[in-house]
Parts: sequence; structure tokens; C-alpha cells
Amino acid sequence: MSVGAEIAGHLPFLRRYARALAGSQAAGDAFVQATLEAALSDDALAESLRDGRVPLYRAFTQIWSSANVEVGSSDSAAGTHETGAQEQLGRITPVNRQALLLTTVEDFSTSDAAAIIGISESDVSAMVREAVEEIERENTTSVLIIEDEPLISMQLEDLVRSLGHEICGTAATRTQAREVVAQATPGLVLADIQLADGSSGLDAVDDILANDSMPVIFITAYPERLLTGDRPEPTYLITKPFKEDTVRAAISQALFFGSSRPLD
Repeated sequence: MSVGAEIAGHLPFLRRYARALAGSQAAGDAFVQATLEAALSDDALAESLRDGRVPLYRAFTQIWSSANVEVGSSDSAAGTHETGAQEQLGRITPVNRQALLLTTVEDFSTSDAAAIIGISESDVSAMVREAVEEIERENTTSVLIIEDEPLISMQLEDLVRSLGHEICGTAATRTQAREVVAQATPGLVLADIQLADGSSGLDAVDDILANDSMPVIFITAYPERLLTGDRPEPTYLITKPFKEDTVRAAISQALFFGSSRPLD
């Protein structure tokens, strides 16, 4: 089996991780492409990628740390929704945020995260603690939760409030989301994909982003439907069932960059 075939199954999730670090699909994909180009020009690196996710993410981290990647301009469909994220590219995400994302969103063990970043396991643990403390110090915002399962909605409400944020409203349908936003503009949106009345969380988010720009985190049991590479993808995507630490890490990154974009 070719190296390309070996790593193909890992690429959608590496792209998810890259987007979360970079704050946009265009920037994240540029770093992933640079990683693959490096593998093509280095036989030893290419061969190491046969050993699974850890070598692939480690190779990506080496490219990311160099920060010597040219990011192409966004296409017209992305519009101005990526502007804030692109302006933030100079502020390379601290390594403690990498440690947090690797051990939460990407679900690596502490030992695997240490191997990826190139530090000790104790350093990873310390950096995760520091990242959590950073989250707790971040400015608060108001959050709209678009979720049709009451128990999950309540869990997200409790988590958001525990981080010091306010809930501006909850919605189980696209129509309810419109009604909430008509009364108060959120600073952050947490959205499911499939809603109670058969409406789409994607459409609900598009309605919101047509008038205002704010970060959006999608939470879905079917991430593979959005990780195809065939269309603009959400910058922040969490898989159900989720861990609270995963949501916490995504909120941290979303507020760090402070921008989003609709799906077209």
C-alpha cells in the first residue's frame, strides 16, 4: 500500500486540527499541504508516516513550528468572514494550546502528544493546565446554543456558564435561532447540524453570519459529512459524543481568533 493510501484516512482529522490552530480552512490546509510536500521530497519522512497518526502529526508540527508557509488568499465564497483569522496568523498559537488540542479535540494520549510536540509528558501535562488557566482568564462573551437534544443543550449551557460566559439563548430549530438572534447578537455560536424539525444547523448559522460575524463551533455525530474537502468546511468541528474538555478547547481557540465563516 502506498504512503498516500496509508495516511489518507488520517488527513481529514489532521486538517481539522490544522484549522483549529490556524483559525481558518485556507491557512490550515496550507500547512497540511506543506507537510505532504515535505514528505514527498523526503523518503525517510514519507516512510515514517506509515506508522500512523503520531508521525503524521509530528511532521505537521515541525512545519507549523517553522511558520514558513505561504497562505493563499481566500476565495470569494469565504468573503470577509476569514479576515480576522488571517490577521491573527502572525500570533502563532502557543505550544500549550497545541497540547490542549492534541489531548482533547484529537484525543491523543499524553505520551503521544509529547512525541508529536517533542517535549516530555510532564511538560505536556503542565501546558494543558496552563491552557485551561488561559481559557479561564479570557474575556467573556454571550453564547447561542443551537441544539435539539434537551440534555445535550443543558450540558452545554452548564459548561458555557462554568467558563464565565453568558447564554443569550437556546434554539432547537432554525426558526428559533432566528428569533433569538433578532433579540440579541451572540458573540459565539455552538450549533448541531441536524435539528428537531428537520431543519439544518448549517442553514441556521448561515442566516446568522449573513448579518454578523462571530465564531461558530459545530457539534455533530456525523463529522465525516463535513470533512470531505469538497467544499468550505467549518473551522471548529466537534464529534458527538463529546468530552467537555474538547468543547472547552474549541471555545478557547474560537475566541482566540474571534472570527468565523459560513458554509457555502
